[in-house]
Amino acid sequence: MKNIRNFCIIAHIDHGKSTLADRLLDVTGTVTSREKKEQLLDSMDLERERGITIKSHAIQMEYMYEGENYILNLIDTPGHVDFSYEVSRSIAACEGALLIVDAAQSIQAQTISNLYLALEHDLEIIPILNKVDLPSANPEEVTDDIVALLGCKPEEVIHASGKTGFGVEDILKAIIEKIPAPKGDVNAPLQALIFDSVYNSYRGVETYFRVFNGEIKKGQRIKFMATKNEYNADEVGTLKLTQVAKQSVKAGDVGYLITGVKTAVEIKVGDTITDAVNPTQNRIDGFEDVKPMVFAGIYPVDTDEYEELRSSMEKLQLNDASLVFVPESSAALGFGFRCGFLGMLHLEIIQERLEREFDMTVITTVPNVSYHAFSNKHPDVPILVNNPTDLPEPSKLNRVEEPYIKASIITKSDFIGQVMSLCIEKRGQITNQTYLTPERVELTFEMPLAEIVFDFYDRLKTVSKGYASFDYHPIGLRTSKLVRLDVLLNGSVVDALSSLIHADNAYHIGKKMCEKLRQLIPRQQFDIPIQAAIGAKIISRETVKALRKDVTAKCYGGDISRKRKLLEKQKKGKKRMRQIGNVEIPQEAFMAVLKLND
Repeated sequence: MKNIRNFCIIAHIDHGKSTLADRLLDVTGTVTSREKKEQLLDSMDLERERGITIKSHAIQMEYMYEGENYILNLIDTPGHVDFSYEVSRSIAACEGALLIVDAAQSIQAQTISNLYLALEHDLEIIPILNKVDLPSANPEEVTDDIVALLGCKPEEVIHASGKTGFGVEDILKAIIEKIPAPKGDVNAPLQALIFDSVYNSYRGVETYFRVFNGEIKKGQRIKFMATKNEYNADEVGTLKLTQVAKQSVKAGDVGYLITGVKTAVEIKVGDTITDAVNPTQNRIDGFEDVKPMVFAGIYPVDTDEYEELRSSMEKLQLNDASLVFVPESSAALGFGFRCGFLGMLHLEIIQERLEREFDMTVITTVPNVSYHAFSNKHPDVPILVNNPTDLPEPSKLNRVEEPYIKASIITKSDFIGQVMSLCIEKRGQITNQTYLTPERVELTFEMPLAEIVFDFYDRLKTVSKGYASFDYHPIGLRTSKLVRLDVLLNGSVVDALSSLIHADNAYHIGKKMCEKLRQLIPRQQFDIPIQAAIGAKIISRETVKALRKDVTAKCYGGDISRKRKLLEKQKKGKKRMRQIGNVEIPQEAFMAVLKLND
């Protein structure tokens, strides 16, 4: 065990951690030149296209150092804030972390919040300055920032370049010398933490774990402590580029397990695996529950595919434990699910993964939160409103209460003005302002949860150049002046586009929604009116003009009445068509409503 090192990589998005991981794999000879490719650990097409890491990936490397053979288990982590849940799980399975900072961009918010996560778990931090070969790199200044953040010495910061491979040997040396070897007792009862799981359509669920005590053997009877289910360990092994089956995986090591479980719900990430015959009494803790930020409905385009969508969502939930969903139904879209996401990028990624990995075409509704409505008849009995269509008519409505949150935002002092004006625009009230250092300030706000759902996160990142980190917790319900904004197409309400909005913003948002939909809805053979309404009152209207055939083309000269007769005939046809015409709404229209500020 003294020759095992478990470590993860933490960094802000786009600071080069996947490239640096590639170099580590090259130097340790884990990959042959034939297997080599860019972003080797990013196995999803989506990850390679967007250049971001979405899933944590684990891989084992072997390295000779001073005549001894060491086993290094690397767990690569995502950098985008929407996937911080993945990071917290990887950190729980490690003893050390490589903190990578871009020499051109300096320290950013996600670096800091992931660093705090790592420090809470007492991980040994190795600071690395990446991309030092760039012409725009500023190594001295960024090194000073790292020293101020970590309190280390300037010479402890390793200069490296993921592109050229400079400094990679130094990093491996630091991993072996500084990161402590895992502690644990091989003879104690088995105790292993599940930090990830992947669904394989041929072999069922593959569980990735880190053994803290004892050992897990092939064929052993094991038990999952949270679900209390028992299984046989059909296959265990370690994770190289491909899986390597072993007879047993001992304390301190990272490996995979196949039990033949086919249903996703039975394996919970963060659960403890133990021996069924001689179980351990202590569960491994240090796992926090996920906090969904955004709720939206996901519906199959074809209602017959509801059951397929359910099983696809369950399999996705296995790969992404931060996805939460419950069934719901809608008048316009039939049966579907109300899902909780960590942010707008998370929502987009889930939607794309459903389409790519499971061939499911889905419709996503406007995201929102849960409200309590009270009617005039029973002013003390709350009606739970998860969907805007559940809200009573304005004439019967007594009041609506919406959930409020206490938000704390940490940002650089240069951006206080922009962050404050954004929060005030979102109906926030500032309650506190504390300077953590002369450069960093913490702002505390009370604001409605509904306001952070749409684009708050993305805009906060924009106004603070990616430096602001954001956290929140609920503080109960408060009465607000809310109205239901409906969108009518061709005179009929589209319930998937309805949303609950504060009365002061309703006119402005209604107008923007109509303008946006006019650009996105394809032209038909008849005029399509797009209207925004509150109750029976129309507050905005746009029209998608009809496609017209030039019916007068064959009339050369002659009497005007001939042309008029043809045009009148066309007009009657269009009118009749409009009564029976159906308007198809493209999927982009549902998503575009969320990006009204673009």
